[in-house]
Amino acid sequence: MMTRLSKEQIQLFEKAIYLPLLLIVLEKDTIIIQESNIKLKDPYVTLIDEVMKKIQLQLKQVKIEMKQQKMKLHKLKQDESFTMYAFLFNGYEEHHNYFNPRLRNKVNELLIHYLVNKNNTA
Repeated sequence: MMTRLSKEQIQLFEKAIYLPLLLIVLEKDTIIIQESNIKLKDPYVTLIDEVMKKIQLQLKQVKIEMKQQKMKLHKLKQDESFTMYAFLFNGYEEHHNYFNPRLRNKVNELLIHYLVNKNNTA
């Protein structure tokens, strides 16, 4: 599919997809840890909270950049295999399909990145 988007714009749209997914995973994991039989929960919950703060800051920057460039993202539909998003920009609309296992793998990769590289951003 031909796109009118630059590589940087696609990366910005994809950050707007992946970062919220990452936050959902971390929120769910926090609940699981808090309800678990782990003896010392605080270190894990504290680590997740710190990572979530970094992701939220990055997501805020992504939203600011998207607003400046008049870019909007809408989730159109989702089934067992694919999730379709509408990328709106400069009066154009493009539909991009993402394979759900690809989304999951990328979120997994980002999660490892954020947990291991505490000072870096994705």
